[in-house]
Amino acid sequence: MSVLLLIFGLLCFIALVVVHEFGHFIMARRGGIEVEEFGIGFPPRAKVLTKKNGTTYTLNWLPLGGFVKLKGENDADTEPGTFGAAPLGTKVKVMLAGVVMNLLAAFAILTFLALVGMPKLIDNQFTVPSDTKIVRQDVLVNYVESNSPAEKAGLRVEDKLLNISYNDRKSIVGIVSSDKLPALTKRFQGKSVDIAVKRDGQVKYLPVKLRSAAEVAKSAKTDHPEGVLGISTQEFVVQRSTWSAPIVAVGFMKQATELTFKGLGAVVADLFRGDTAEASSQVSGPIGIIFILKIASTLGYQSILMIIAIISLTLAIMNVLPIPALDGGRLFVTLLFRAIRKPLKQRTEDLIHGTGFMVLMFIFVLITIVDVRRFF
Repeated sequence: MSVLLLIFGLLCFIALVVVHEFGHFIMARRGGIEVEEFGIGFPPRAKVLTKKNGTTYTLNWLPLGGFVKLKGENDADTEPGTFGAAPLGTKVKVMLAGVVMNLLAAFAILTFLALVGMPKLIDNQFTVPSDTKIVRQDVLVNYVESNSPAEKAGLRVEDKLLNISYNDRKSIVGIVSSDKLPALTKRFQGKSVDIAVKRDGQVKYLPVKLRSAAEVAKSAKTDHPEGVLGISTQEFVVQRSTWSAPIVAVGFMKQATELTFKGLGAVVADLFRGDTAEASSQVSGPIGIIFILKIASTLGYQSILMIIAIISLTLAIMNVLPIPALDGGRLFVTLLFRAIRKPLKQRTEDLIHGTGFMVLMFIFVLITIVDVRRFF
């Protein structure tokens, strides 16, 4: 099931970029700009799907999104039907259409999630308390201490803890929250118990001999204090709303946007200090996204959709910033040259965005290297 969810997540990720480009496509056509090609994936070209109304629809080999090729994409083009010849208002709409589409996609996904169950990712995640109900609360293992009772018993990261049983499983105590787990394990310290976990859709009973009070007390005096079981956990909480679902979606988008800008600020600060490794470690490329989706796939379709919604929102934010080669950068350069009343020559425009593209590719390669080291 998790494999199918991972494939679903990857398809959704590709669809986000296609949706983004579809916004450019629709607004360009409405503005009288000819669209020469609408591509799913990036070249080299695999197949021409169809040709209609002057547009070639293609399928390409690199499944990283899509693109729209407009006629006369430089601001200096003057031939009728080109992007360059379009009024400034039309150009602004075309360049911002992808951002709008990603915002709408994020809003739609988050509204749906609020109705069926939205994972809680932020401690103070926005909700309408009177219309919020917790429908799922799992305790998951996120760290297993080396040479601990947990490791010897076979506990793994991402295991869902269900209960602790003793007396040949005749007596069972449920594990309902991370906060109550330390007191629960302390209750059985020094004893042999069975810990029930859910892994890959199956329930497993793992026999474990917990550390005694004396062992824990002795380790507390060292630089490496040990717990009774030797794990750390996190809670996976899913909340559901009804009439307030759209409000919850907007509230979460606001929170996520604020956190994104804080993260970007930290990355920029690291770059100014010359710490490119630290800066790149705070973001993820395609490899990182695949691994994030892989982890999310073990938690259900809500987690997959939550990640996709956040990526869609992030795409909107990044494409509205004045970064050369991206939509926001193209818009900024166009408006800047209008403001200073100078023509934006093709050579100048190509130099600005070409340089920006090379910088983005350098950052992309750097992030990919960091992702490979991080996940492999």
